[in-house]
Amino acid sequence: MLLRRFFSFSALIFSFGVLNALANPQVEFQTTQGNFVVELNQALAPISVKNFLSYVKEGHYSNTLFHRVINGFMVQGGGFTEGMQPKPVHAPIALESKNGLKNIKGSIAMARTNDPNSATAQFFINVADNSALDYPSPDGYGYAVFGKVIAGMEVIDKIRTTPTTAQGMHFNVPVTPIIIQSAKQIAE
Repeated sequence: MLLRRFFSFSALIFSFGVLNALANPQVEFQTTQGNFVVELNQALAPISVKNFLSYVKEGHYSNTLFHRVINGFMVQGGGFTEGMQPKPVHAPIALESKNGLKNIKGSIAMARTNDPNSATAQFFINVADNSALDYPSPDGYGYAVFGKVIAGMEVIDKIRTTPTTAQGMHFNVPVTPIIIQSAKQIAE
């Protein structure tokens, strides 16, 4: 009887440990439009999540802009400070667009150039279902989703409707800057 209880207790502890190890990290963003929280899928997008969390832990996203806002499509941020000044970034990461996660409303994905393996710090949040961005997409590569908004989607909806303009070679820039004041990990 005592041995059976020991094994039941051990199984419970093991199960808790496995569940804890599989828990998805969460990051809270504080912006000039309000706060929102994203949950990251490290099981399906480990490279993107590790990369994103490294920028979060370094404080990279503090005082960056949502610099590209297209209502009905997405809001993009994480790469520029006011005046469209680019922030330094680490080496690009490998594309993880074949992970099965979809560019649906509320999902967060890595921004990249035409080079599929060019994502660094910039990310975007889909404000609509954008299946054209899923692997293989028209360019043959797609865009890597690595999480989703789990709280504060109303803030993203407020950002997506902000008036925009062109600023130099940048288009769809909010007329009134939308600043990411901070991004911090709130759950492991």
